Amino acid sequence: MTTFRARLPYAEAAKALLRDTLFDAAGELLRDKGWSDLTMADVAAAAGVSRQTLYKEFGSRPAFAQEYILREVDRFLSAVEEAVRANALDPHAAVTAAFEVFLAAAADQPLVKAIVAGDGGDGLLNLVTNQAGPVLSEATTRLTACLKATWPQVEETGLRFVAENLVRLAVSHAASPTAQPARGVAAVFGPYLDSLVTAQR
Repeated sequence: MTTFRARLPYAEAAKALLRDTLFDAAGELLRDKGWSDLTMADVAAAAGVSRQTLYKEFGSRPAFAQEYILREVDRFLSAVEEAVRANALDPHAAVTAAFEVFLAAAADQPLVKAIVAGDGGDGLLNLVTNQAGPVLSEATTRLTACLKATWPQVEETGLRFVAENLVRLAVSHAASPTAQPARGVAAVFGPYLDSLVTAQR
């Protein structure tokens, strides 16, 4: 019996490939220069496309930056979600593992280093703090959904409280690293999450 796998339409697959190629090119360039020194022409050239193609896809430099950040947030959250699911029987350990996984992934990420640098008026830090609506909202929504899927018996309001604060603390610690932050964060939110889960068992 022959099975068929669903395929993305060509236009969607081509768009996804173009975006990933441009984001990956930006990431490589950010290893050697700051965001304020990086031009869209640099990104386009590194990706092997025209500057016009880049602007046609994203419209502006800030829009490109925000979509790039959201792509990386999605990747970070996939690792965080896996860490939470792997520790479903121990909520305290889930918080610790999730935080450790996020910070480990962020430590060697050129985008995170560029955000921390905060160089220039159009710096990436602005998009994650002052203009952080889409970034923090997406991360909070994803993490809330993961917590709810892991502990479906728990009321979503409490889980969203945990998710929102974990996201904001993760961004803060990624921007200004401290020694063993996961332990401190887990010491505060681990018992709270434990209590939510235990109360519903």
